[in-house]
Amino acid sequence: MQSLLSNARRWAAPTAAAVFFIAWCVAEVSRMPPMVGILPMFWNGAAPLLVLTAAIGVSVRWPLLSLSLTALLLAGQLLKIIPPLYTNWAIYLGAFLSLALIAWTSTRRIRIIAIAANTAFAAVMTFLMLSWRYGYGVGWLPPLYLGDRAALATFGPQLFFMLLLIAAGCFAVGLLLALAQERGRLFRARELAQSTLNDREIELVVEQERTRISRDLHDVLAHSLAVIAAQADGARYSVKDQPEPVLKALEAISSSARSALVDAQRVIEGVDDDGMGAPQPQMEDIAALIEGMRSSLDIQEGASGEPVRLSSGQQVAVFRIVQECLTNALRHGGRGTPVRLHFDWSGPGLTLHSSSVRHPETQQSTATGRTGRGIPGMRERASLAGGWLTAGPDGEHFRVTLFLPYGTTESRTAVAALAEETGVRAECDEPRELVPNSGVREESKDA
Repeated sequence: MQSLLSNARRWAAPTAAAVFFIAWCVAEVSRMPPMVGILPMFWNGAAPLLVLTAAIGVSVRWPLLSLSLTALLLAGQLLKIIPPLYTNWAIYLGAFLSLALIAWTSTRRIRIIAIAANTAFAAVMTFLMLSWRYGYGVGWLPPLYLGDRAALATFGPQLFFMLLLIAAGCFAVGLLLALAQERGRLFRARELAQSTLNDREIELVVEQERTRISRDLHDVLAHSLAVIAAQADGARYSVKDQPEPVLKALEAISSSARSALVDAQRVIEGVDDDGMGAPQPQMEDIAALIEGMRSSLDIQEGASGEPVRLSSGQQVAVFRIVQECLTNALRHGGRGTPVRLHFDWSGPGLTLHSSSVRHPETQQSTATGRTGRGIPGMRERASLAGGWLTAGPDGEHFRVTLFLPYGTTESRTAVAALAEETGVRAECDEPRELVPNSGVREESKDA
């Protein structure tokens, strides 16, 4: 339908002009003088027919020229340069056919100009058809000898409104064609937008999955490789009288782990992260994480306040941030680095404090301004969980502070269950060190 309208719009003007011309020649051939040729030039409708045919033919490409040709025709008839139409007055309908084509193909401004011009044309046509000087009653009214004033007063309003009605009908047809074509364009635009949206959704899903993989790769691979390197170094230095092949193998393992860690970090940093990672660990997994790192780090953990069950997303964020803190401490501080973790449940949200001793080389690299992916990732996880995170050097230590608001009031009757799951008990009045699966021991006051 739309392709048909597009083709019709391209050929509408010349086709309408040809049909208009041929139809009038066929209709008036019986009243034309018997001369050679299809259109004897001394027939009184010849000039108006040619002018209006030209006006129809140029109405799509040059609408203002089309209106100008109709105006010149009426002006020429008023000045008696072009003979009046008499009984051939219906040739004037060609002007309204041009109006229909203009309404179909032109802009709003041109349409307004065309409406105003055709209203004036209808008034002039009414005068030309009723005046005894021009139309002589247009052939279907008796000759009016009472003068133009009496003729216009008697039949003028009827004829004028009849012409306006014809013009309005032609304009409405053209406008409906324009609206139908515009509707088709809107439908095509909507289909294109829907198709583009579907493509973007697919790309977004792929990007989210790529981001999830990159984040999990960073969290898991970096942690594992750092542990492998530390364990290899610890085994190499713990026993001095090991065989030379064993020492070389341990050194190769440590070197390869560190090299793989650097390469993995470089690859992961090249992936855009939109924060849509969805790992599975929860709060109850933190105890096992800490216990697994005790062989490489000197970890002291504590808690204060009454624990509150966090949402699933917040528990994931806490686990990954704790994992990142421990991994960074091992990576930048080395084996045996002291690390302190403290969970404060006494405020309007969970506050996690982490502190680790920095290695001198790490202090120097921090001074150069180099930042990796870990700290921005922790900040983003905290933000997505509804909280905030600060991280940075503090003298010889590197401190991380995480705050996650509780949000809506949770059921605090789950304290016992949470403490049993994590192996942690806490008192509101005094911080205590948490040792998974071994009860609770008080922190020393001078620790």
